Amino acid sequence: MEEFEVSDASKKTKTIYISTIFSIALVLLMLGALGLILVHAKNLSNYVKENIVLNIIVDEGAKEADVLQFQKELNANPAVKQTQYVNKELAARNLTQDLGEDFVNFLGYNPLLSTVDVYMKAEYANTQGIEKLKKNIANNPIVKEVIYQSSLIDMVNKNVNAIGLVILGFAVILLVIAVALINNTIRLAIYSQRFLIKSMQLVGATKNFIRKPFMLYASLHGLLSAFIAIIILMAVLFYAQKEIPEIVILRNYTEFGIVFLALICIGIFITGISTYFAVSRYLRLKIYDLYR
Repeated sequence: MEEFEVSDASKKTKTIYISTIFSIALVLLMLGALGLILVHAKNLSNYVKENIVLNIIVDEGAKEADVLQFQKELNANPAVKQTQYVNKELAARNLTQDLGEDFVNFLGYNPLLSTVDVYMKAEYANTQGIEKLKKNIANNPIVKEVIYQSSLIDMVNKNVNAIGLVILGFAVILLVIAVALINNTIRLAIYSQRFLIKSMQLVGATKNFIRKPFMLYASLHGLLSAFIAIIILMAVLFYAQKEIPEIVILRNYTEFGIVFLALICIGIFITGISTYFAVSRYLRLKIYDLYR
């Protein structure tokens, strides 16, 4: 009879631990998904900013050697990510492809001018950064005109900042909810062990001695929960990349590693802290309070 009771109690304890692990894993999964959204949102905004083109129209009388030297100077500028020299012949071929007919033969001459297309780094891709670069290059004798869509740049930066604030606010709210959910899950798990905690205290065990195994198990549960959440997130990422191949441009293994490491740290930290306070609570209670 005693063996049956011990076995039954052991099964209940294992069930509680397993449900605790998966409950925490689901909460960490939500946090991890939001972390990946934040990472992708940052990479997406950088991608959009770095694909805004600054067109430098080259003077018709400029020598190609001077243009190439000018392009080299632009590439050395810390605000510039890359440049592309498009001579008038290449520009004509590109436009002919877009129009579907040879406009050069129709007009009898090529009216297009050579350009240097400048793609700036994300941190400089704003009105102030572009205006500063424009002033630096406008006095160059081979530069005829500098063209960029200032309204598009302002709109991109405004929308990116607004979306970033919304996601950040949502992240804070979700983090608070996650902490509350994990804390409640841990408290329910420790509640089932309250009589064991008090029994150990009554036979003379110190508070630290009682807390230690619970803290170790909590850390292990947090670690396992984080691994489960990471595996699910990796599967989702793999599926998303398979369905949307273009998403590969946003992939950054370093940032993914940071998100996954943060999940592990959060899982261990929150479960450990919650367990510490939950066990301490039952250590402070009187025996008759355990039945309430």
